[in-house]
Amino acid sequence: MEPTSCLTVHQQIVSFLQKPDPVILDIGCNDGTDTRKFLELCPQAQLYCFEPDPRAAARFKKNMDRYLDNVKLFEIAVSDRNGRIDFHPSNGNGDAKDWDLSGSIRRPKNHLLEYDWVRFDHPISVETRRLDDWCNEANLKRIDFIWMDVQGAESDVIAGGRHSLSNTRFIYTEYSDQELYEGQQSLQAILDLLPSFEVVKQYPHGVEGDVLLRNTSL
Repeated sequence: MEPTSCLTVHQQIVSFLQKPDPVILDIGCNDGTDTRKFLELCPQAQLYCFEPDPRAAARFKKNMDRYLDNVKLFEIAVSDRNGRIDFHPSNGNGDAKDWDLSGSIRRPKNHLLEYDWVRFDHPISVETRRLDDWCNEANLKRIDFIWMDVQGAESDVIAGGRHSLSNTRFIYTEYSDQELYEGQQSLQAILDLLPSFEVVKQYPHGVEGDVLLRNTSL
């Protein structure tokens, strides 16, 4: 199974978009690794990125310095409400002490067993927005693609973005059927929440995976 960070996956997605200037939302962008890959493949893309972890956001701004004219970063969590919300930042043991890829607005659950080298310290309060409200303010009517890496909070993003998602052509999201985070929805439950979407390609790995979805109503 090829890793989801492999450039091949990004190339496949861009081939589906069939546009030189797609509107892309990177929700849970961390340090901009995936953002940069999409920009390299689609230099005219309009990218809107969301990252609530201040450590990752700082690295994003450093790593994406030369691209910041093409990319907008919003240091917020996307969820089912507006205001503030607890975010559970991750750390690691030993060489992984700076591991910030597992943070979530959902409390860790089976993640603590499946990845026992990952540690979650005290939650921090971060700003959060509903996707529908953010899109209204940004005057974003149509989204070509959403790359969603929200560590178990997929249903929260969906609940706060039903209108926006109905106008989104493709979604790529993580999933797990092991409830790695409290209340995390299984892949089938995510599909039930997105009835107009169909599976284009699935990328399973271990107790979790990623899936590319297409909106059949667009």
